[in-house]
Amino acid sequence: MKRRIISLLKDNGGFVSGESLSDELGITRSAVWKHINSLREEGYVIESVRNKGYCLVSEPEGLDEERIKGLIGSSVIGSRLVYLKSVDSTNEEVKRLARTEGEHGLVVVSDRQTSGRGRFSRKWVSESGGGLYFSILLRPDLPPSDIASITLSAGYAVCLAIRDYTGLDALVKWPNDIIIGNKKVCGILTEMAAQSDRIDYVVIGIGINVNNPSFPDEISDRAVSLRIAGGGIVDRSEFFACVINTLDRVIGDFLVSLSMDDIEHFKTLCATMGRRVTVTRGGQKLTGVACDVLPTGELIARLDDGKEITINSGEVTVQGIY
Repeated sequence: MKRRIISLLKDNGGFVSGESLSDELGITRSAVWKHINSLREEGYVIESVRNKGYCLVSEPEGLDEERIKGLIGSSVIGSRLVYLKSVDSTNEEVKRLARTEGEHGLVVVSDRQTSGRGRFSRKWVSESGGGLYFSILLRPDLPPSDIASITLSAGYAVCLAIRDYTGLDALVKWPNDIIIGNKKVCGILTEMAAQSDRIDYVVIGIGINVNNPSFPDEISDRAVSLRIAGGGIVDRSEFFACVINTLDRVIGDFLVSLSMDDIEHFKTLCATMGRRVTVTRGGQKLTGVACDVLPTGELIARLDDGKEITINSGEVTVQGIY
């Protein structure tokens, strides 16, 4: 019953009268009041105003581990879930586990990271209650050259999950960011341990800005959260399960390259396509238009002189997107 009350308060996005809740749930107003008080004891902040009703202000900071496990229907990714209140970095924790007991599909999620980071060792703001910070361990039977397709698959899956769950027009900024409008809502950091001919393991680190009400001044012009973009609080536990289930479906058990249908759909969700891009290669800046994405994950750009180049790593600047 309490879950239904939270769902009704979220769907409304403002005040809901006790009478409306009573009618919708088929219980007395006194029972509604008791459930509201019980939710407050669990950490939900619910404002009550006479003649207006109840309004959900914020949810408890922690994720609901047991509820998440009950919602995950994946066969591989998330088959084992490790939940931590705080950690230096979920990627670092997964790498530690990978050396001992970590199995293919392991997911580590934390409410808070003290040393969260993105590509090029950039700091990722990882405070409690605002975002989702998690990492996935994969042990694919693939050569190291195929890691780009794993990053592309992960980005595609997260983008689909955001769109399906929230209805927001999320897009992929190749290769590893998810944006809404022209601001970043998610970053993905893929790392691996490999020998010359095979991957020992891959760690996919994913950070999603979910219920962050604001951002520090230095990143506020290029960062957004699902809450800011959609105007409402997101159930982090339910949304996290949705992301894991989508990742499992897209990446799959054997981590084969995306199908051509997937690639064509990915292109429609890739904000980089058709935009002018600049990449630094060998100390030289090359500028052109992004015109294609390969199933292996590389970006194809047509330079101003008509020559086409394949981009598989490095810093890519996309015109009009931070």
